[in-house]
Amino acid sequence: MIWLTWRQFRTQAWVAAGALAAAAILLAVTGLHLAHLYDTSGIGTCHGHGDCGQLASNFLTQVAASNLYHTIYLLSIAGLYVAPAIIGIFWGAPLVTREIENGTLRLAWNQSVTRTRWIAVKLSLVGLLAMATGGLLSLMVTWSDSPIDRAAAMATGPGPALLSRITPVLFGARGIAPIGYAAFAFALGVTAGVLIRRTVPAMAATLAVFITVQIAWPMLVRPHLIAPVRSITAFDAGSIIGLSMQNGGQMTVLTAVSKPGAWVLTNQVVDAAGHPFTGPAPQACTTNSFPVCADALARLHLRQVVTYEPASRYWPLQGYETGIFVALALVLAAFCYWRIRRRLS
Repeated sequence: MIWLTWRQFRTQAWVAAGALAAAAILLAVTGLHLAHLYDTSGIGTCHGHGDCGQLASNFLTQVAASNLYHTIYLLSIAGLYVAPAIIGIFWGAPLVTREIENGTLRLAWNQSVTRTRWIAVKLSLVGLLAMATGGLLSLMVTWSDSPIDRAAAMATGPGPALLSRITPVLFGARGIAPIGYAAFAFALGVTAGVLIRRTVPAMAATLAVFITVQIAWPMLVRPHLIAPVRSITAFDAGSIIGLSMQNGGQMTVLTAVSKPGAWVLTNQVVDAAGHPFTGPAPQACTTNSFPVCADALARLHLRQVVTYEPASRYWPLQGYETGIFVALALVLAAFCYWRIRRRLS
């Protein structure tokens, strides 16, 4: 049965191996160049001095200014989100539907292969290959982009759109999380195929559900895996990065957050009672310049409240999320096992 499964799956496996080999060559060249730039930037030898943040910002600016590095950086992120979806669509969804549509499913069961062995071998072999593919791709990208991630965790000044690895955009494209995504996408595709029994509709359903989960998860679930830290500090007029005023004296104050490497969830300016500050705007803000307005706001005894996940929680969050998605994959696999063993005919 293992040999038969490999014969049926070998085309997809060789395509995946070729794609991984091409990615390995590209990321190896890019990673070595980035490591050289990082070493010559002086970040590695600053030893915690005050200029480390500025050196990191300068390095990120240099990387962002290079079209090649920035393009590969963005493509690597996109690739790690697309790869699990492809696994679910082209590996998971056809696994059972192809057998149903070709009529080979009953032929296999009428031989010495039982339903139990048939689905167990297919789920185990292809599922492990899916997880290995996601893990290898993530390992290569994480290594190649590690100089950027280390610099982003230290940068303090204004910089380009190169974010900390704990932020939602990068979190799913680093570490061990893609292993969980690949396992879940594969099991989701198999489940869709078992329920729908048609390849193309199962592919469409897999893609729709997987995209929905990937969009909703960082907003609705991940922030609650570990209770965020809440920081309350005195309002600093020098941290104002935006002001807006409306009719009736209402105003909104936007302040910068100095939490290098953290994932900021909320950032509010509150009054003495702890309510979000919305005005009324001081008279100085309607008739004078920005510095005068900032001084007037500083005299209102406002505070800045920030909730965030610190950079130190990156690996615990990775572990929790990967474990949850692998557990979901096992639940879906168990359902498929039960459905085929008891219901599918």
